[in-house]
Amino acid sequence: MDAGPEGPRTCDDCPVRRDVSARIELELRGEVELIFSVAVAGPRAREELSAVLDGAPAALEELQDAHGTRLHRLRTGPGRFELAYSAAVDGRAAAPQPEPDGGVDAIRYLRPSRYCESDSLAPTALAEFAGLRGRPLLDAVSSWVGTHLSYVPGSSQPTDGAVRTLLDRRGVCRDYAHLCTALLRALDVPARVVSVYAPGLRPMDFHAVCEAFVDGRWCVVDATALAPRTSMLRIATGRDAADTAFLTVLHGQAELLGLEVLAVADELPADDAAEVVVLG
Repeated sequence: MDAGPEGPRTCDDCPVRRDVSARIELELRGEVELIFSVAVAGPRAREELSAVLDGAPAALEELQDAHGTRLHRLRTGPGRFELAYSAAVDGRAAAPQPEPDGGVDAIRYLRPSRYCESDSLAPTALAEFAGLRGRPLLDAVSSWVGTHLSYVPGSSQPTDGAVRTLLDRRGVCRDYAHLCTALLRALDVPARVVSVYAPGLRPMDFHAVCEAFVDGRWCVVDATALAPRTSMLRIATGRDAADTAFLTVLHGQAELLGLEVLAVADELPADDAAEVVVLG
């Protein structure tokens, strides 16, 4: 897994225009507090966000989370609610922020978490990847997860973690990301989960990938190989899906009535699995 003489490619090196959007329709029951994570990370000059409750504008509060993640909080009463978001990104976006190895983030992303049970998977990781380090390890983990799991939409539950995924040998993108993340953490590599917009993804939806800290940078690991990594746009970053879900219900009840996600690019770049890719 060699970056080559020009170094790693970043998703911001993508020269084409990327247009993304999301629409979420909910039935709210009683007083609710919801957290949405649909906005592209970091400030964007060309984006629109609207919220409507029973035909009238609803107020959203924007909150800043780690790594440029932007959350939007809704506190309201019952009714039919719709959130619509869109953004257009031409070429380069904000430059990736360096994060020092061995700091707080390294500690956070080495610990087991709810959906990435690296402590339970340590024996498997040590048996399968003994002696590998750095980028060859990322390549091996991605290939191993990609060949041991079958991508089956609807095959996993929202509460399934990496251990359940490995036992079932199937899942969706978040399950692949959780298993990659857990295996890498078990091998002392800081790893985290990122939700992204992914042009070229089929079926189209929010997508999840793993990031691993190797050679002083966070490298994208996507064992699904369903979309070119260099066209992806970061939404949220965290320990696992608990930190990156597009919707979190903190209080009350919300029934999901509709979800539409779109991510397109003027041209889809080729994705070399052996190439190092860094998200913006």
